[in-house]
Amino acid sequence: MATRASGRRSADAFRFEEMSRTERVMAAVRGEPVDRLPVCFWHHFQPEGSGRALAEATLRFFDETFDLDIAKVMPDLPYPFPRRSIQGPNDWRLLEPIDRDRSRYFTQRAETVAVLRDDLGDDTPIIVTVFSPLAEALYFAADRDRFFAHAQEAPTVVHEALSTIAENLRAHIRDVIDAGADGVFLALQGCSTAIMPEAQYREFGRPYDLIALQGAINGWLNVLHVHGERELMFDQVLDYPVQVLSWSDRLAGPSLREARGMTSKCLMGGWHEFGALSNGPEEKILEEAQDAVAQTGGRKFILANGCSVPDDTDDRWLQLGREVIDQLDIA
Repeated sequence: MATRASGRRSADAFRFEEMSRTERVMAAVRGEPVDRLPVCFWHHFQPEGSGRALAEATLRFFDETFDLDIAKVMPDLPYPFPRRSIQGPNDWRLLEPIDRDRSRYFTQRAETVAVLRDDLGDDTPIIVTVFSPLAEALYFAADRDRFFAHAQEAPTVVHEALSTIAENLRAHIRDVIDAGADGVFLALQGCSTAIMPEAQYREFGRPYDLIALQGAINGWLNVLHVHGERELMFDQVLDYPVQVLSWSDRLAGPSLREARGMTSKCLMGGWHEFGALSNGPEEKILEEAQDAVAQTGGRKFILANGCSVPDDTDDRWLQLGREVIDQLDIA
């Protein structure tokens, strides 16, 4: 198994003093020079047990095995409401405010962050993945068509449910940041015209995204992930109060170069999640990384997968992804 040391260069390879992970990512977010390009990639762990088990899986993957620049807590402890359970419009009334002191969703995920912070200190950024209110609602409905039917037949009750989810997420995000996280990775679903018209997202998505993000006001590394494989409403979320934008640039578009012309925010992406990073070969992993640098100039950029790589991805491809960072010229 690879170790953290395998990804480090000798001192004479740096143009200036080696940065900590936090210094490197913070500089990238600000558009300042970095000693090397920051890098992160991820998949789901689905550990059984507690927030501590999730913390241990996170440490093994992001810190010990791959020496990545960001520790990303995955959403493997889910929002406490049964998936695919809502059948009729009145079922949305079952969504209620969460007791923050008694909910495993709140306490265990905050414990994950606290354990990570104790182990990593301040030298590694920690972000917590949270699904947006609309994304959660789409999971709770028996099926997607059911959600849209209820939104048309009983919009008031659906709005009330989304508001409740958003307020719960706002409190949760505030709690994990108070526990030591540097920000949130808010994953939007439904933000695609392949799923709904723009006007419908502006009604049922955007207002509740922004409520949830109020909990992240004290974070410096808030990432907005626009999930989807096509027809993303990218321009609809460029003004969200986050520092970083993440999306499947090679699968859904826009390209990194196109996005750089649309926003001054830090961009996160460059690797196709179902491409070379999860299947090889090595030269293609390097080729995509070099192309990402060419598109962005290596500034205000974090090299990453567009979305989760498959959970059964062979570690050798991920290790090669980590190692190619030292071959990238960002001068």
